[in-house]
Amino acid sequence: MIFYRGKMPKGLKIPEMKNKVPMPKVKPPKYRNKKVTIDGITFDSQLEAQRYGELKLMERAGMITDLKLQQEYVLIPAQKRKDGKKEQKCSYYADFTYTDAVTGEFVCEDTKGVKTKDYVIKRKLMLFNFGIEIKEITK
Repeated sequence: MIFYRGKMPKGLKIPEMKNKVPMPKVKPPKYRNKKVTIDGITFDSQLEAQRYGELKLMERAGMITDLKLQQEYVLIPAQKRKDGKKEQKCSYYADFTYTDAVTGEFVCEDTKGVKTKDYVIKRKLMLFNFGIEIKEITK
């Protein structure tokens, strides 16, 4: 390979790249949330990561027990239609679940910046199917 200082000699051209691959445009998240990693766990938002820190402190202080993240609740199980096609299950993933050490009450929490229609329906199905009221943590 030859390197030139200054002007390139006439008639010498830089070879064009073959098979140019366009750079993909990076689309910002729909709700402008920023992912945050704490203790090797990636959270969907800064609010969720902040709440995790608070709950970990509460757990260390003995105020709560059995802290779990992203606990799945199947709201509607997978089904087969008459034509043989499958319908996927419908699940809700709670951001945090734990037991209040003082009252012994089970708590299901969700951090919310934006309440979507899907979330509202799933919140209602959680209450109907499991009798669980979701505690919403907002900014």
